[in-house]
Amino acid sequence: MHRILAIALTLQIFCIACASSPPLPPKALDLNQAGVAALAAGDLETADARFSLALEYNPNFVDALTNQGLVELQRGNFERARELFSRARRLNPDVAQPHHALGVLEEREHRPDLASRNYYEALRVDPGFAPSRSNLAHLLYDGGLYEDALIQFKRLVEVSPEDPKAQAGLASTLLHLERVNEAAVVLETALPSAPNDPELTVLRARLELRRGAFGAAIALLLPLASGRTDTAVSALSWLSAAELARGRTREAVGAAEQALALAPDDPLASYALAVSLKKLGDPTARRWRERARALSPGARLALDSVQ
Repeated sequence: MHRILAIALTLQIFCIACASSPPLPPKALDLNQAGVAALAAGDLETADARFSLALEYNPNFVDALTNQGLVELQRGNFERARELFSRARRLNPDVAQPHHALGVLEEREHRPDLASRNYYEALRVDPGFAPSRSNLAHLLYDGGLYEDALIQFKRLVEVSPEDPKAQAGLASTLLHLERVNEAAVVLETALPSAPNDPELTVLRARLELRRGAFGAAIALLLPLASGRTDTAVSALSWLSAAELARGRTREAVGAAEQALALAPDDPLASYALAVSLKKLGDPTARRWRERARALSPGARLALDSVQ
């Protein structure tokens, strides 16, 4: 589950008609939905034009305000995005989307406590709002609050049982809590409907590492370790752990360095590199260990569990 390692945010795009007064003109709804399609395609200029026009029809259109804020967030205009999200929340605090969007913004600005507060508020409004449940669970996991994360992932699975990422998050959290048999059951349940899902494949490899089947784990990870994707970073980080576990220190260094070239803030790759360099007598090992600890308190536990 690479989001655990790198906080890769998924921006949710909204197109649910919110209650407002006067009633929303059909053209405003159409423009908002067309803007959603443009935003999903990465066409920020077109999306912005469509949301702006929808707001001309009704300046209090909460969905269009929130979606326009997502455009600004994608552009890196954080203050403008905050203005739009906050206005949408003031107009209708009983809609989950603006709370969630503010949480995403706080995560982008590296304020996890404020982000989680907004996610909790979104879930107070709508307990079934999966994006906030997912982001909250990942934040708790990244902060080392595994018992709390477990609660949220269990609820996420109930809300989105068909989502392999929810199952992957639950299984990964169980592994961190040393509840290996339960993690294996979750994985066995999830795999039939998503046998080629990369996050689930990485988890299969982690279970093989736990069993000491290093060759099997590496065989699962190698096909995922190419390219410049989040999946490649996760696969390379666990390849480094696998190489360490079977005593191939220099190969572990190589895999960790490849992961860090793609994602310099990856905590598992940083910790695997620290352990590998220490075994090689490299004085920079301590710096890498401290960096890994600062990035995530779970990096050491994840690596120690397979050595």
